[in-house]
Amino acid sequence: MDSVILVDEEDNAIGIMEKMEAHQKGQLHRAFSVVVFNSQGQMLIQKRAAKKYHSGGLWTNACCSHPTPKEEIELTVKKRLRYEMGIELSPQFIYKFVYQTNLDQNLIEHEVDYVFMGIYDGEPNVNTEEVEDWKFISIADLVSEMAANPDQYTYWFKLIVNHPEFQCLASYASK
Repeated sequence: MDSVILVDEEDNAIGIMEKMEAHQKGQLHRAFSVVVFNSQGQMLIQKRAAKKYHSGGLWTNACCSHPTPKEEIELTVKKRLRYEMGIELSPQFIYKFVYQTNLDQNLIEHEVDYVFMGIYDGEPNVNTEEVEDWKFISIADLVSEMAANPDQYTYWFKLIVNHPEFQCLASYASK
């Protein structure tokens, strides 16, 4: 059973709940998203496997999941990046934000999303159970594609790309 960390509006842990139950009830919980750039400033994005429990077949950031109640978030981030993308990296925490949206499968995403960033120049070795496709893309091309086809991207990824902190990340990564 996968559990998530329930939090209050100030991000104080208030309990744990089974992951699907939290998404069915729209309970506020912690999540994380990892953005990865290469040294040319291109962003690594993945297309979620079609059979994922929500948002299958949509493009998103390199990796995302939920921290586990029993380990530090940085360790969970590192493990999940390895599991989904086959990448060995220790991304750094950058910022967090709160969002809520209705998803497919009658699920509700209500998360405090911790955004981590890393630099990686290799080729991912993706887990096909999690990832259908991947690519490195320039920020300009990503923003253009996202504007032209917003329904092909996950809700949280669009929030990340449009967040003021992301603009700083993108300009930093491209230097």
